[in-house]
Order: sequence, then structure tokens, then C-alpha cells
Amino acid sequence: MDVSLSAVAAKSPPSLCLASASPRRKALLASIGVKVKVMPSDVDETPLEGESAQAYVKRLAIAKAQAAVPKTMLPVLGSDTAVVVDNQILGKPIDEYDAAIMLRKLSGRCHNVLTAVAVTGPKGVLSCCVTTVVKMREISHQEIADYWQTGEPVDKAGGYAIQGLAAVFVEEIKGSHSAVVGLPLYETTRLLCQQGVPIWSGCYQHR
Repeated sequence: MDVSLSAVAAKSPPSLCLASASPRRKALLASIGVKVKVMPSDVDETPLEGESAQAYVKRLAIAKAQAAVPKTMLPVLGSDTAVVVDNQILGKPIDEYDAAIMLRKLSGRCHNVLTAVAVTGPKGVLSCCVTTVVKMREISHQEIADYWQTGEPVDKAGGYAIQGLAAVFVEEIKGSHSAVVGLPLYETTRLLCQQGVPIWSGCYQHR
């Protein structure tokens, strides 16, 4: 019988608190056998003056994780993703016009996607930041308008979802695909193992 890791995770008690409402991060963790208790953290996401994109996403990931610590006995994972082009951080679009501006900036060129992860536990707060380079083909104005009508860009950094309909815009990717979706699974697994959070392989027992 073929039993998915997501199904196995669903039957086990939560071993991690996810300080995010992102269904994509929850699904990625389930794919490596980790069942989570979702407990979103509300933190101010305004960049600090002169703050680099890497420092920005790492600061928010840590802040989100730490905000949930007093509410649970479980280890906590916080994460943040930013799309960066021309040293500008692109957040979630506020409306169709904003989304169109973002996608026009990304059209026909490369941009960076930075995802930071922080995990609390017996070893304190462990964190990392992963950068993935995404190259997009030229996207027409009509395609941008049609894409907005699908509803997919609304809550996505940079106004697109690489795992969704926007996959047709992506010409090339260098780095972690899962990081662009929401979590770099290789690096996340290492942090979880260090904090004693079990995954499908039980690697926490011998690392």
C-alpha cells in the first residue's frame, strides 16, 4: 500500500508549532512527515531603514518564531519570504495595479527570492536564509491582467506563485524550488533535526 508522508503526518500528534498561516508551508512540512499546530504570529513587517533583504527576512522569521514561544510547549518554526529585484523588496500586492507593477518588473529578467527560517527549541533559536534565483520570460500586459483575475497573486510575495499558474512564466531557477514556494526543505530539515523535531527518516535520533 502506498501511504503518503502527508497522510502519516496527519495521523500523528503535532511535533511543531508553525508560526504562519501559509497553507503552502504547512503542506511542505507535511511532505517530510511533520505535523504542525498552526499558530500565526502577527509582527510588524515594515523594513528598517537601510536594512538588507537578507537581514529583513531573517529578522522577521526569528520574530515570528519567538512571538509564538510563550503560547506553546512545542518547538516553533517561523519563516519569511521576500522577492527582491533591483535591491527592492517586493511584498504582497495591495491591488491589481500594484501586482501589475511587480510582474512588469520581473518580466524578462532574473530576480532573487530570499526565504529565512527560524526554529526554536532546546538549542535556542537556530536560523538560516536561502537565496534562489528565478528567471522569468517576457510576460505580456494581457497575461498579467488575466493572471490577476485568477486570484492567485493576491497573497503572494512578488505577486506570483511558482507552484501554481505562474509556473508558465518561469524560464529557469537556480537554487531551492521549495524555498520559493515557502520553505527550503533541505535547510529546514537540518534545523528541525538539531532541535529534536522528528521527520520521516527519524534523523533527529542520530544527528
